[in-house]
Amino acid sequence: MFQIDLVTKCKQNDRKAQLKLYKQYCDGMFCVAMRFLKNEDDAEDVLQESFIKAFEKIHQFKGEVTFGAWLKRIVVNRCIDFLKSRKERLVALDENYMQLVEDDDWTVEEETTVDEVKQAIAALPDKYKFVVQLYLMEGYDHEEISGILGITANTCRTRLLRGKGFLRNILKEKAYGTGS
Repeated sequence: MFQIDLVTKCKQNDRKAQLKLYKQYCDGMFCVAMRFLKNEDDAEDVLQESFIKAFEKIHQFKGEVTFGAWLKRIVVNRCIDFLKSRKERLVALDENYMQLVEDDDWTVEEETTVDEVKQAIAALPDKYKFVVQLYLMEGYDHEEISGILGITANTCRTRLLRGKGFLRNILKEKAYGTGS
């Protein structure tokens, strides 16, 4: 059965079609949730909530993107909402007045492993971590990230630039043994 047929049947509340879509996407979406939440129980909870929301809102799916991309956005938003609800303290900084210089150089020391980069991203403050993670690991652009996080594209660029600076410092400290 083709994906569009499954989606059409899901729109008709067909439970078998919903189960097929769930089985098709649950592992991949679990990996997305784990990259954000770093906890299997939390990732499973958010994943279940995401599928429930997706099936409740499936009539809004117009096929402009793949079902997987549409679902991934729901999972990412649920992960961010979950993390925000766990950390009620938010510091508002107005970053819209800053001048930006685009920097597309993401190179790191050759000895740096992917796991070290992931650990360094996890150590970033949330407002930078989410932007860096969405940009580097999930492949979203500034406009998409700003839509997901509810920030301006300029704020997104600023946070990405600052996040990259923090990331480089964390990796540099680790490389030179000055980190904890």
